[in-house]
Amino acid sequence: MGKDATAGRARIESLFDAGSFCELGAYRKRADGTLTGVICGYGAIGGKLTYAFAQDSDRSKGAFDLLQAEKIELLYSTAIKNGAPVIGIFDSAGAYVTDGASALSAHGKFLAAVSRASGVIPQIAMIDGVCAGLAATVAACFDLVVTVKDRSGLFVNAPFLTGKEVGTAAYAAETGLSSITADSEENAIAVVRKLIDLFPATCEEGVYEEDTTDDANRAVSVKANMQETISEIVDAGTFLEIFAGYADGMITGFARFGGVACGIVANGNPNDGRISADGARKAAKLIRLCDAFGLPIITLIDSRGIDPASDGERAPLAAQLGKLAMSYATADTAKITVAVGKAYGASFTLMGSRALGADVVYALPTAEISTMEPASAVAFLWNDRITETVSRETLVQEWIRDCAAPEAAAVDGSVDDIIDPAELRQRICAAVYMLLEKNITDPARKHCNLPL
Repeated sequence: MGKDATAGRARIESLFDAGSFCELGAYRKRADGTLTGVICGYGAIGGKLTYAFAQDSDRSKGAFDLLQAEKIELLYSTAIKNGAPVIGIFDSAGAYVTDGASALSAHGKFLAAVSRASGVIPQIAMIDGVCAGLAATVAACFDLVVTVKDRSGLFVNAPFLTGKEVGTAAYAAETGLSSITADSEENAIAVVRKLIDLFPATCEEGVYEEDTTDDANRAVSVKANMQETISEIVDAGTFLEIFAGYADGMITGFARFGGVACGIVANGNPNDGRISADGARKAAKLIRLCDAFGLPIITLIDSRGIDPASDGERAPLAAQLGKLAMSYATADTAKITVAVGKAYGASFTLMGSRALGADVVYALPTAEISTMEPASAVAFLWNDRITETVSRETLVQEWIRDCAAPEAAAVDGSVDDIIDPAELRQRICAAVYMLLEKNITDPARKHCNLPL
């Protein structure tokens, strides 16, 4: 009976390389003789050891109990000891209400196991059914959450309690809870497998270079659209955007550069790439995740500054911008920043600047790095220079040429080099390779070697 053909078993077996799944605790039962609503085990994903659990809606609707928590807790303990990621497939109608305090303690054990693993091994949640109440809180603690269109229900309070539509995959994407929304269960599994391929097994393993057929020195062309620029400069077909439905003025995702998995933070085209409170929060999440597992962070700047939307201060804007700055400043992983367009005001500082600890900072010749928007700077400083023969637009162009040119930022060390746009991919790849063995501490030595 432990090997029954159920929805949960089908999902977890399809997640792993064919024939590699091995179940753990297959015959553990509740006091009434029924199997608990979770399947746990391990196997290979792309040849990489991975652990997973799948709540099984065909077993008492996946009802969560202390036995299920104990099985998951043991799975986590084994995964941490052996240094391998954990994937959780959530599909449960909730806890056994009749279990009383035991059911509440079960969720506590679940939360504790996930918390202990956070930042140690990658954790990916896949919501392929209902994930409600404390289970939604658990899923939110995972590094990344993959939802399935028209199948996922992810909420703390149900719609009948809130009086409005919540918990759908679309709602989870709009609020930033869902990292990626897949069109189907099969596509969700493919996304999870791709994410496992991008991350190291543990925080101690570090990133490595994979073979790629895409030339690291390939010439590229920078596009007006940031999404197109990203697709142009990364290894072909490797860009995987996350949080795409949330704060679209900021782009975050993963891609390979010369075979090395990296995180990408970039200003999006909506609203001239201005940084909003939600955009700052989104970027900070990606930066912290990359730093936890040593993935290099590539930052592409094209922003007119901070979003002046009136509701931004209620976010609160200052605190979210502070999170963004602190995420960059405290990240020890390799950080490579490129000003590809406008970098006005606080955007140049906050988006991975040298002052916040970037290892390498480049600018394109057409980049504009200015303390203020040129039009605002002219209005503030040069208004008295406007005459019948000298127009405001002429002064704006003078400001861009003389005060916002990337050469000025290069002179004071804020920019390392001004590079040919065609060499953007080549220079990023070279910097990634150079920083692969970045050491955040001084090497231990017995003593210096005296000269003769």
